[in-house]
Amino acid sequence: MIKVLIVDDSPTVRLLLSEILSSDPGITVIGTAGNGKEALSILAGKKPDIITMDINMPEGNGFEITRKIMETTPVPIIIVSSYCSPENGRMTFKAIEAGAVAILNKPSIENRNFEEIKKNFIHTVKSMSEIKVIKRWVKKDEERIISINETSLKIENTQIKVIAIGASIGGPFALRTLLSGLSPDICVPVLIVQHIARGFIEGMIEWLKADVKLPIHLASHGIKPLAGHIYFAPDDFHMEVGKDSSIILRKDVTGHGICPSVSSLFRSVANVYGPSSTGILLTGMGTDGSAELKLMRDKGAITIAQDKESSVVHGMPGEAVKLGGAKYILPPEEIVLLIMKLIK
Repeated sequence: MIKVLIVDDSPTVRLLLSEILSSDPGITVIGTAGNGKEALSILAGKKPDIITMDINMPEGNGFEITRKIMETTPVPIIIVSSYCSPENGRMTFKAIEAGAVAILNKPSIENRNFEEIKKNFIHTVKSMSEIKVIKRWVKKDEERIISINETSLKIENTQIKVIAIGASIGGPFALRTLLSGLSPDICVPVLIVQHIARGFIEGMIEWLKADVKLPIHLASHGIKPLAGHIYFAPDDFHMEVGKDSSIILRKDVTGHGICPSVSSLFRSVANVYGPSSTGILLTGMGTDGSAELKLMRDKGAITIAQDKESSVVHGMPGEAVKLGGAKYILPPEEIVLLIMKLIK
């Protein structure tokens, strides 16, 4: 039985989330809290398997409470937000930075797809409850020193023209670490698919801009990506590259349920750029992009998977490793160093 604590300042939302989660026989709601202080009080006496956390609350916002929990008694935390303002968006991703494992939109019974939303909400809570979280808040002066075997880099002899990255659960924090380490004068474009709840990708881009030196954009159909620029796939569109290297955005017509998908991006990059590309698969649940990273490697691309120790969920990169799709298996800090060596 999965034990859930619901934290939200709205009694209506608390009731709705309780009803949604309690409708599954494998879930029990052990408590609800209307603010951060109350949530910490409940945690002192009960140990939930997972917490759903609002952002804007009195007596401790979602970021502050997430950080306190992850510093002391870590529990998987899902941010449940309506993302109704830029400030709310920044706070949402500060909570992700502090250790929250996922973001979900607040469900609404007025939504015509409510049953599908309800099913996804329950599935996410059950899946995230299995994550073994650790104390994740690390001060910058405590970060470990990174080193890469210089000899292994000297064997590379290819002209990289594009970097393609895929990420899911845990991706925003890994991406911030990776992208903030890139030099602003890199000579290739960076294309990224990040699985995230609808409506949050633009907020994530704004959050990343505070630390990343390169320009970051939401991709547009038909444009040719510029060297030294970063492009994210928008909601509800697969992002691919065409034979003329332009970005192609298309609606999901495959019915596989993941849109945008890492697989679509990696497959197109493998076919268009082959050995002149680099593919990076970061933390995430499932297998999206795993087989396609292997395809990229088979076509001569440099392929990298995030290591298990630094991944929130090692599903996607772990599957790529099993398939033999990753030439390098590294944490984000070392991926940065490798990339900078490859594109010099």
